Amino acid sequence: MMRHVWIVLAKELLDNFRDRRSLLSTLSSALLTPLLLLAMIVLLGQVLNSNPDEKPLRIPVSGAENAPSLVEYLRQNGAQILPAPLNPEDAVRNGDAGVVLEIPADYGSHFTRSDPAAVSLVMDASHTSDAVTLQRISALLNNYNRLVGAQRLMLRGVSPTILQALVVNRMDVSTPQSRTMIFLYMLPFLLIMNVFMGGMFVIIDATAGERERGSLEPLLTNPVRRSAMVLGKQLASLPFALITMLLTLVMFALIFNLVPIEQILGIPMSLNMGTLWRIFGLCIPMLLLASALQMVVVAFTRSSKEAQTYLSFMPFLASLPSMFAGLLSVKASFETMLIPIFGQALLINQLMRGEAVDGFNVLISAVTTLVVAVVFTLLAIRLYQREQLLFGKK
Repeated sequence: MMRHVWIVLAKELLDNFRDRRSLLSTLSSALLTPLLLLAMIVLLGQVLNSNPDEKPLRIPVSGAENAPSLVEYLRQNGAQILPAPLNPEDAVRNGDAGVVLEIPADYGSHFTRSDPAAVSLVMDASHTSDAVTLQRISALLNNYNRLVGAQRLMLRGVSPTILQALVVNRMDVSTPQSRTMIFLYMLPFLLIMNVFMGGMFVIIDATAGERERGSLEPLLTNPVRRSAMVLGKQLASLPFALITMLLTLVMFALIFNLVPIEQILGIPMSLNMGTLWRIFGLCIPMLLLASALQMVVVAFTRSSKEAQTYLSFMPFLASLPSMFAGLLSVKASFETMLIPIFGQALLINQLMRGEAVDGFNVLISAVTTLVVAVVFTLLAIRLYQREQLLFGKK
């Protein structure tokens, strides 16, 4: 049987290495996904590192003459006071103005009596572009409120600290590596997508493709067991998947170690080769599971187009839980290691955070994933025993 497996494997490898589409799909997915992550890092880095205080803060003020001390305080803190439009509500609603500060005529009388003096901020919460301006204006008004309140207490011989009942000291134990996890959460997602995309076109061509070309039926007339045929075709996808994974990790290594990401983000961010090799080892069981799942799915299709349609959803569905694993801060445990793919995603997150990975968790996740891969492989062999599925008949 093993001799027949190797014959089918050699035949599929030779056919697919001659197929430019298979090679291009392998190279494109391996090259594009790291570049996609780099583009996200650059864009998000520009947003996070942009200093809103460097931009001029322009505040249209209605009734500025009613609160000269407040207006002067805003000017001293870098705000440019502009005349307000005649109808602030309509101007903000139409987008002609972002945020307008309205000071009523009775502001001075309330302020003199040390009563709360009301001011109004006219804004449109649906205009997200004005959110930073609104936050800066609100911060200035809150600071002015605390300043005047402290001065009033001091005039009455009361220390302003009496209002401060609690002092909170924050101790940040995060590492530079963990602070960049907002970007690295995408790494397991992209890796798992490549795991399922690397050998996908090989599986399609070796099964549904041969069925369409009419070359599958002559193959079955040879004295080859169906199990040998399924194993040979399934194993033929693994070299392409391995090449995809290696190229992807090499691209990540180049990006994180050659591109000046620290200058882009303002914090150090790198992945050493040892970590990348450990990640590669964690992905190997997933490669076997991916090929087994794809063989099962393709068994229910009747054409290459239909197979490609079904399998194109599989990379996204398989990698989506890895995104939630990072965002929800799920911890690696014995129970989570029993979930194929999800367990490996948790371990990859641990490696990227620079945390120690428990070898027992690695073993459990690998064994569980391999067992599931064997189950789906046996299911694929059983499905390919049925003639109606082999030839796409209803």
